[in-house]
Amino acid sequence: VPYRTLYLHVFASLPQMERGVAKVIGGDPKGNNFLYTNGKCVIIRNIDNPAIADIYTEHAHQVGVAKYAPSGFYIASGDASGKIRIWDTTQKEHMLKYEYTPISGKIKDIAWTEDSKRIAVVGDGREKFGAVFLWDSGSSVGELSGHSKLINSVDIRHKRPYRLAAASDDTCGSFFEGPPFKFKFTLRDHSQFVNCVRFSPDGNRFATAGADGQIFLYDGTTGESVGTLGGEKAHSGGIYAVSIWSPDSSQLISASGDKTVKLWDVGAGTAVTTFNLGSDVTDQQLGCLWQKDHLLSISLSGYINYLDKNNPNRPIRTIKGHSKSIQCLTVHKKDGRSFPRLCCFFFLSLTHVSHYWDAETGQNDCFSGKGHSNQVSKMVTNAANELVSCSMDDTLRYTKLDKKEYSASDVVKMDFQPKSVSVAGGISLAVCIGQVVLLKDKKKLFTLDNLGYEAEVGALHPSGTTAAVGGTDGKIRLYSIQGNTLKDEGKTLEAKGPITDMAYSNDGAYLAVIDEKKAITAYSVPDGYSVKNEFYGHHAKPVSLAWSPDNEHFATGGMDMMVYVWTLSDPDRRIKLADAHRLHHVSSLAWIDEHTLATTSHDASVKLWTITY
Repeated sequence: VPYRTLYLHVFASLPQMERGVAKVIGGDPKGNNFLYTNGKCVIIRNIDNPAIADIYTEHAHQVGVAKYAPSGFYIASGDASGKIRIWDTTQKEHMLKYEYTPISGKIKDIAWTEDSKRIAVVGDGREKFGAVFLWDSGSSVGELSGHSKLINSVDIRHKRPYRLAAASDDTCGSFFEGPPFKFKFTLRDHSQFVNCVRFSPDGNRFATAGADGQIFLYDGTTGESVGTLGGEKAHSGGIYAVSIWSPDSSQLISASGDKTVKLWDVGAGTAVTTFNLGSDVTDQQLGCLWQKDHLLSISLSGYINYLDKNNPNRPIRTIKGHSKSIQCLTVHKKDGRSFPRLCCFFFLSLTHVSHYWDAETGQNDCFSGKGHSNQVSKMVTNAANELVSCSMDDTLRYTKLDKKEYSASDVVKMDFQPKSVSVAGGISLAVCIGQVVLLKDKKKLFTLDNLGYEAEVGALHPSGTTAAVGGTDGKIRLYSIQGNTLKDEGKTLEAKGPITDMAYSNDGAYLAVIDEKKAITAYSVPDGYSVKNEFYGHHAKPVSLAWSPDNEHFATGGMDMMVYVWTLSDPDRRIKLADAHRLHHVSSLAWIDEHTLATTSHDASVKLWTITY
């Protein structure tokens, strides 16, 4: 049977941030892309249209840094195990060219020589904190000695004679001549951790920045001190990054924990512009990049700011999104267009934020106000144009989608932790630990206690007359909704194992159920819930399910990292999306339209797939 799947679009994750830890942003030498890391992924984004993104997922450990070769043909990325992977940028497959393990611990920074032939790597190793080697053989071309603690940053002068500088947690910088690179002397100007070192494009200067709020300038050929920026202190907080300088080497930018980025006139040693990025802790600036005409910075929140020299208090644009695991997804249609709504939580700020995305443009933002205080388990949209979400904070929330703002008055406190929520018409069904609750007008109507089984997930029939509740005992109990009550009339369906998810088709004709025994069962509602078909294919338990608007197809995602699109009338006719998110299983599924499927995962990204039958 002919069919086709096309990987249509990815809404990439933001960088994963850590308070007090600098984030390196890499720039494409051609000026088209920038790149950063999140978990085991390297994310490449178009700098003019950041909605265009690509994700590299071949590292087995958390990736700390990625840098383009000056040729632009390769990227070197380093992970927490000390492994460096050098891979192709010109092909979508990103074929691996070379792989080395130059140090035995977390890699913090990478630098290439301008001929793309030598690579310096620094970080936290057991025997040594850095190495410099030939890219095509791994042979050493010097020794990065002179430090007693981990090295945070490294850079190489991009003209001959080559020079190398490093910055360390031992409060010192170091200067090397080469190749082969030999230690010349220690730079002892900083009083706290030295977080970053960068050479100017013309090679005449290099700068170091530290947790002491100071930036020191040195001669790029001799390593001699030539001055400071901003006198005694460049920033009132620690400085985490100085960017590649302006193309003419006359200016650079610095990013600080004082929540500002500063643009410096290097010759005068003074700040030309101070960009104020906010007042919250999450507005601390931990990384920056000067790329052609673009000035970028990264906040502790993970937000990427495009800075405006003409309006330093308001970025040109701010790229928002997710930096941690996405738990659930739903689609909201407005004026005939679909908007995937995504929900996740951030351990970092303990704010559990809903983001909304435009499925066509990739534009997104987050809801304002104070939302859930713990992980969101499930969410759906109802006929009243509200987002209904349930959370481990023991609440249900009803959020107006036109306002995109959490309201304290639209919260229903539950007796027990809700696991699942379903809506139909004007009613909601919440399945909690040991309890099933029917709600209307944001109030509890009816509660079923003492269930005698462990309820896992619920689904309301679109007519609002039946509530199906699946349990860990492998049974689905059908309750009739009579007035304001749930009535158990003894109608039970048998699945193969404990229920993990289920949903009615949009027309209410079928109920699809997935279970831990890897079975998928479709029941025909008009035929007294008789079994229409059974579907098999997952190698591990399926955990998410969504019906297509055509009511003839539905998708399932499993712990085997597979996504299948099933045809209701023919179990053998299926479409397989293998390794949909490569590193993690799909956490949630939703259909934008009958040919477009959205998937989310614990890699913090969203993918859209075109399905053609």
